[in-house]
Amino acid sequence: MSNVQAYNSRLSDDASKRFETFSYLPQMTAEELRKQVQYIVDRGWNPAVEHCEPENAMMDYWYMWKLPMFGETDVDRILAEAEACRKANPRHLVKLIGYDNVRQTQGTAMLIFRPAA
Repeated sequence: MSNVQAYNSRLSDDASKRFETFSYLPQMTAEELRKQVQYIVDRGWNPAVEHCEPENAMMDYWYMWKLPMFGETDVDRILAEAEACRKANPRHLVKLIGYDNVRQTQGTAMLIFRPAA
């Protein structure tokens, strides 16, 4: 059995909090984010963008940015909506979700933008 390293995360320390898929990894580049959006589109999932204040991310529901983009397949339009949410809410966390309409679940959810420190 390999050694498992504990991740020191504390609710009182915003810098150590982790949210959703990929939040333990370094920030995605624009190209890596584009690939994740393409993955959502390729599976026929419906993308949606949500945002929330960092201090409330663990305790409250996140705010939906507009309605989910039902049937949207244009990666650039999806990325533009995520960026519009980021610009409108510069101090919020921004999350991208891919809703699987067949299974009626979230196929994926990932933190894509964090506020500047």
